[in-house]
Amino acid sequence: MKKIIFLLVAVLTFVSCKDVKNSEKAVEKTSTENTQELAYASFGEKIDAENVLTVTEINEKFDNLQVGDTLNVKFTSKINSVCSKKGCWMRLDLGEEEEVMVKFKDYGFFMPLDAKGEVIVNGKAFLQETSVDELKHYAEDAGKSEEEIAKITEPKKTVAFVADGVLLKK
Repeated sequence: MKKIIFLLVAVLTFVSCKDVKNSEKAVEKTSTENTQELAYASFGEKIDAENVLTVTEINEKFDNLQVGDTLNVKFTSKINSVCSKKGCWMRLDLGEEEEVMVKFKDYGFFMPLDAKGEVIVNGKAFLQETSVDELKHYAEDAGKSEEEIAKITEPKKTVAFVADGVLLKK
């Protein structure tokens, strides 16, 4: 009888230790996920920070675009500017003094007016021809001077991006 009780206690102890190890792993996994979530402020659709292209990789893809082509992509870059009126667009650095204009899908979300630093954007990239009126409107929103706005006289082919989700690094 003593052997059966001893065996039962040993089995229960073993099972209890195994559950503690599993719960410790679950807590560790949850805290890692929370740390990643806390590292970014999320805007628009929920996206993750995995399988993200660098500026160099995205430039290679943009080089192959023609007017009218669309590319589904997720990449990271640095914010150069944000619409100063309501955060309805932002310009991201592509290196070598190039930028990409990012708008937000269906104006469903906006960025903070003081947003700066690194972001991850997910959505559709395309090459477009931007009209003179639209270029002047963007320059006005960005707070450019009347002289700088008056210098805009020709349409410009630009890489554009419609983001459905953005992660702003905190």
